[in-house]
Amino acid sequence: MEKYKVSSAGNNELFLITDCYKKLCQIMKGLKNDRGKIVHVIGAPGTGKSANIYHAIGDLNLNIYDMKLRLKSVNVSSKHVFNTMFEGISEDLEVKSKEEIYRKLSEYDAVLIADNFHDSHNLDSNYIGFSKWTYYSGFKALYFYLLCITEYLRHRKYFKNINIILQTAWRIHIMGKKYDLFSDLGLFSKILVNILNIFFDVVVICYSEKETIEIVKMHVKDADTDTVREYIHKYGHKPRFICDALKK
Repeated sequence: MEKYKVSSAGNNELFLITDCYKKLCQIMKGLKNDRGKIVHVIGAPGTGKSANIYHAIGDLNLNIYDMKLRLKSVNVSSKHVFNTMFEGISEDLEVKSKEEIYRKLSEYDAVLIADNFHDSHNLDSNYIGFSKWTYYSGFKALYFYLLCITEYLRHRKYFKNINIILQTAWRIHIMGKKYDLFSDLGLFSKILVNILNIFFDVVVICYSEKETIEIVKMHVKDADTDTVREYIHKYGHKPRFICDALKK
């Protein structure tokens, strides 16, 4: 399922300019001059959040710090994950104190929290990504978010100088099926997105049927339109899932 997953600008050569991409670029282009912004990119798995983010970074020539998570096990506490995150940043930036970390991060156009953080296990088998850890930890993982919020409020003066691009997908299980909390539940999803917009600059990665077909055909040259429509009915407007299904 990872064949069509983009985790860097280097494997993002095939790309379609869509309406949601234009919105993302409109928001991200301000990161060169603004500070203290949090861009929250959401969307169901398979829609290409990473592809859109990395393409925008390249188009806008943004200097980013792509945060990594170097967990060794899923059987660790939220505090351990939190400390490991900062240890990794400290190692990357070659600094020791929190103040030095935040000063260094403010020199970037943005800090990116995406695949290298959430799905590091797909990029390096030696590590466990945040998404896998949360899967095994369940509700216990909520304490990690509390630690992050506390850190943000405690060091608000530093975060005012740092931009963050945050990529997330929130999945829930209903009667044996997986749904994305922010895009698959109709009116309820729209309400949640509007709440997020109060705190973040939110971009939902989603496509029309026409855009989905064009994206799929860009990656699978011999794809038949009617067949793609059948897979859209099965998977929704999720190009990665459709491309993988067509190649099986």
